[in-house]
Amino acid sequence: MSKKTNTLLFILGATLFNVIVTVACFIILVLLYGKFFFNVLPKSGDAWALPIIFIISIAASFFVYRSLIKLLMKKIDMTKYFAPIFGAARPPRNLK
Repeated sequence: MSKKTNTLLFILGATLFNVIVTVACFIILVLLYGKFFFNVLPKSGDAWALPIIFIISIAASFFVYRSLIKLLMKKIDMTKYFAPIFGAARPPRNLK
């Protein structure tokens, strides 16, 4: 496969992985909220719970995604298998 095909498949796979992690975090946090906080907090807090849980699940999925990408970048030479997304890679400039 070409570098562009590898890049496209990687982006699609990484996006799917990120969505799955976000949904999993959201479900886990909703279950934890239902088990520990639903009866403790006042009912007016329920209106705030889902948006806050949603934001936390997005942040958690971003953290997991970023950590796994860093780990992958240590193990794989990205320039060898993937094409640059935003134009060609530029050589470093000689600063005098």
